[in-house]
Amino acid sequence: MAWQGWPAPWQWVAGCWLFLVLVLVLLVSPRGCRVRRGLRGLLMAHSQRLLFRIGYSLYTRTWLGYLFYRQQLRRARNRYPKGHSKTQPRLFNGVKVLPIPVLSDNYSYLIIDTQAQLAVAVDPSDPRAVQASIEKEGVTLVAILCTHKHWDHSGGNRDLSRRHRDCRVYGSPQDGIPYLTHPLCHQDVVSVGRLQIRALATPGHTQGHLVYLLDGEPYKGPSCLFSGDLLFLSGCGRTFEGNAETMLSSLDTVLGLGDDTLLWPGHEYAEENLGFAGVVEPENLARERKMQWVQRQRLERKGTCPSTLGEERSYNPFLRTHCLALQEALGPGPGPTGDDDCSRAQLLEELRRLKDMHKSK
Repeated sequence: MAWQGWPAPWQWVAGCWLFLVLVLVLLVSPRGCRVRRGLRGLLMAHSQRLLFRIGYSLYTRTWLGYLFYRQQLRRARNRYPKGHSKTQPRLFNGVKVLPIPVLSDNYSYLIIDTQAQLAVAVDPSDPRAVQASIEKEGVTLVAILCTHKHWDHSGGNRDLSRRHRDCRVYGSPQDGIPYLTHPLCHQDVVSVGRLQIRALATPGHTQGHLVYLLDGEPYKGPSCLFSGDLLFLSGCGRTFEGNAETMLSSLDTVLGLGDDTLLWPGHEYAEENLGFAGVVEPENLARERKMQWVQRQRLERKGTCPSTLGEERSYNPFLRTHCLALQEALGPGPGPTGDDDCSRAQLLEELRRLKDMHKSK
């Protein structure tokens, strides 16, 4: 079944025919003419989108994606035998959150009830690294929480679920998560010992993307958000299977959480993201202070998570589309629409476009 944002078969056929017509016109038009230059740009843009869709489909729907993931895993293990970053666990009154650096910039997590010695793994993409942490902590793995289907988040589901026979694999049934045993819907709660973890539907990066909110009330500590590829320190994920409105709605779901909520993202992108935030809001002092701290951390290869949602509201441009300062910094948009959410979605699209340009430099 086609997912949201993915062309129907007739659109693929029409797109291919349009591509061939553009190539034909480009071939027969005189060199240097305005039409030829315009068509060349249009053709390149269409080709890039088409090639991306083909590549993404191969990655998510065929065994080629798994082979690519295995290659990534081998390279990362060779390059970072002890992980790409040095991380520190957080302990809150009998609950421990342990970040595990995996692949080249991913994070998996163990959430541990230290009294019951039970553990939940979030996005265990490298089963060897996660298993090593399980053994070091002396805990029993009883659940895997998978934010989405991409192999760099779900690649360890098979090995860990086979090794730990009573381990349940949770995730969205809309996302094709490998070895899923217990489908979750929006607001479903997973209970493990003292751990109360709520699934929140946040589509956009993928159709079935979920984030997981560990309730801080049972252990009298801060709640913890495991955000996968929805939200990073000063950034947000790409919209692969949705549109800007979908992603905006998902980000607003996170904005509704408390300022003291700890953000545990799926990737170490902090320095790059804060660099881009400085381009769009160069006068933002909160961003400048955070950037200085992050640069000190990265000089020693230390991880930068967690931040708090209160911090993110002050410098993450993708959470600030409602802020007049950011709107003015980006200049006039496409014009008033009378719909605030529509205007914010347009601003989100513009931020993503600028972020891609900034990354390509």
